[in-house]
Amino acid sequence: MARGRARVAALQPLNEKIAAQAERERQTRNFACIERHVAARSGDMRDQAILAGRDRYGYDWDAAIRYGDGYHAAIAGWEPRFPATPSRENDTACAHAAYLQGFRDGGGQPDDLFDTARRAYAAAAQAQRARRSIPVTPNSRPRPSDWPCPTDAPRPTCWSKRLIIIGAQTTRDRDGGLVAMLRAQPGHEMAMIIVADAGHGFHPWSSGDEIGTRAQADQLRALIAGFEMDDILIMADGDDLAWIDRHAGQLPLCRTMERTRHSGIQQRGQFRAWLDRGLRDGEVLASGHIRWTKIAQGLSGRLGEFATRYAGPAQPRGHRIVVELKDGKLASGFMTPQGEPLVPETVITNKAHLRKAMTIMLRRFAAAIPQHHAIAA
Repeated sequence: MARGRARVAALQPLNEKIAAQAERERQTRNFACIERHVAARSGDMRDQAILAGRDRYGYDWDAAIRYGDGYHAAIAGWEPRFPATPSRENDTACAHAAYLQGFRDGGGQPDDLFDTARRAYAAAAQAQRARRSIPVTPNSRPRPSDWPCPTDAPRPTCWSKRLIIIGAQTTRDRDGGLVAMLRAQPGHEMAMIIVADAGHGFHPWSSGDEIGTRAQADQLRALIAGFEMDDILIMADGDDLAWIDRHAGQLPLCRTMERTRHSGIQQRGQFRAWLDRGLRDGEVLASGHIRWTKIAQGLSGRLGEFATRYAGPAQPRGHRIVVELKDGKLASGFMTPQGEPLVPETVITNKAHLRKAMTIMLRRFAAAIPQHHAIAA
């Protein structure tokens, strides 16, 4: 026991240096990520305030985050989130002071009785001026910025009837990974893909050239002329999204109109759901929201009368996936509308693709018909 205590005491300085180095690397990575967002014009006002807190006051990452929160709360017309003194264990004195400093730099005056009302009125007036600067579109042509985010509920659509409009900044954002996901998706080459560059116009994704010498107001109309579409997705933020809003009147009304939004992680999940809804030639998939559950043995999903689950490792290698009916029996005796029999069990080699493979199997079976129906006919 004495030797053990001696070893712990001897290793303590080393462990402290390792922890300090890990903390420095964490803060460097976080600040670098914010700097990339600001440089790419994809960051918001809070990101700029975080960098200002670091550069102006020398705050570390946690304090800079609190500074950005306070600055954003003041600009947005909110009340200060922190009480006069820290009441929670995690609210250190430094973080509390950083929040109040950001709140004051954003125009907040905690000691003024009418401060919140004054800032709320100013924020509402600013939002109204911003809305007036955007051309108003008819109610039948909603702005893409108001479109909902993609989900797995809409009906799958053939890739040849899908339109994707990508912001120029999004195509250059390697950290987001949205473009890489699109390139890796089979069938994406059949879709219409257009890049929107704020102030410059629209051009095909495969080409860096704009459409001749057409006026910017006619570029989008010329690109989609004669193209029959059922599904439109917008992947853009900031100035690119505002640019698309200005030309929303040229977009046709479709069955499904969506755009990715919120954080990068959420946008990747939304885009993954949109990609999974794409159909290749001759493929039939059912629509509807899949109810996913985590069970002791693994992942399980349900759609209609069918349920798919992870059935454990396969021999000699791989992972088994099975499709069952409500009574727990294998979903045998089903075929595609083209008459091809469906096998209720498959093996995949990469477990990272488990959810995607289960989704495809479940939607195929939900769109299938029993084989005895064909025999009776």
